[in-house]
Amino acid sequence: MTYYTGIDVSLRSVSICVVDDKGEVCLEAKVAAEIDAIVDRLRRFSSDVKSVGFEAGTLTQYLTYGLQGAGFEVVCLEARQVSVTLAAMRNKTDRNDARGIAQILRTGWYSRVHVKSLHSHQVRALLASRKAILKKCVDLENELRGLLKVFGIRLPSRVGHGAFDAELRETVSSDEMLACALVPLLDARTVLYKTYLKLDNAVKGLVRVDPICRRLMSIPGVGPVTALTFKAAVDDPSRFKSSRTVAAHFGLTPRRFQSGEVDNPGHISRAGDADVRSALYVAAHSLLTRNAQWSTLKAWGVRLAKIRGHRRAVIAVARKLAVILHRMWIDGSEFRWGSPAQTVA
Repeated sequence: MTYYTGIDVSLRSVSICVVDDKGEVCLEAKVAAEIDAIVDRLRRFSSDVKSVGFEAGTLTQYLTYGLQGAGFEVVCLEARQVSVTLAAMRNKTDRNDARGIAQILRTGWYSRVHVKSLHSHQVRALLASRKAILKKCVDLENELRGLLKVFGIRLPSRVGHGAFDAELRETVSSDEMLACALVPLLDARTVLYKTYLKLDNAVKGLVRVDPICRRLMSIPGVGPVTALTFKAAVDDPSRFKSSRTVAAHFGLTPRRFQSGEVDNPGHISRAGDADVRSALYVAAHSLLTRNAQWSTLKAWGVRLAKIRGHRRAVIAVARKLAVILHRMWIDGSEFRWGSPAQTVA
C-alpha cells in the first residue's frame, strides 16, 4: 500500500493527514510541531509511510532536515500554488488543509520548492542582520536631523556614516539642554554603527575566502554584498536548467496576461527573493553610473537608457546580471568585457 502524507504546519502544532493511493483518508491527527512527535505518530500508524509533503513556510528547514534524517522523502510544495488549490474548499481549517495537501501530493499536481542548505541560511541570516542594523542607523540619523531642524541646525546633505558622530557632537555640544536630549540618541546610534561594522567585516571575510564570490565580483558593479547575496539565494546552481530562468526566479521578468484577444505584458513580477532583486538593481545602477570602464553590457545599458529611460535600463541590466552571474558560476568562466569596438556607446 502506498501512502501520501500531508502536513499543515503552524507555529506550535501540525495537522497530519494520510491518504492511500485511492484517495481514502487513513489517518488524521494533530501533534506538536516537533520532529519526534511527528515521526512517532507516523511510525505508529504504519512503517509504509515514506512520502511527506507540506507547503513552504517558516519551519520548512527544521521539518525538512529533521524528517529526512528520520528516513522520510520530504516534498516541500510551492505555497502560492497550494493556496490557490486549497481555496476551492468551502471551509478553511487546519484539518481540511492537511487533507488537501495530501491529495495534492497524491495527484502529483504541484511545484517542488528547493530547500536551501543550512550554510546558505546562516549566510542569509548574517546578511539580514547587517541590513537590519544599517537600517536602524539610518533611522536614528534621520531622526536626529529632523530634531535639529527645529532649532535651525541643518547638517550637510551628505555626511558619511563614519563621520556622522563627530559632526553632530560638535554641533550640539554648545547647548547643554540640546545635548542632554540628543546625545543619548547619538550614543545608541554609535553602538549600532560599530555593530554594523563588525557584521560588514564578517561579510567581507566570507567573500575573501570564497573563490566563487571573488569570481562573481569580477563583474563591474558587483560587490561583496551582491555576490554573497546571490550565491546564498541560489545555493545550488544546477537546480536551474537554464541561466535565463534565474532572472525570472528573482522576479526581474515582466508579467504577462494573455486571454483570447487580450495580450498585455506588464511590469516585472517581483517574485522570489526581494533582497537579491534589490542587490542586482544596485549593482546594475552602479555599473551604468559609477563604473568608468566600458564593457559590452554597459554600452548596451546606456543605449537602452537613451531609448527607454534610466530606470527601465537598470532593470534590464539587472536581469542580464542575474543570467551572467549564474553562467559564470556554472562554467567557471570570467567576465567578458568585449572588444573596444563593441563597448563604444
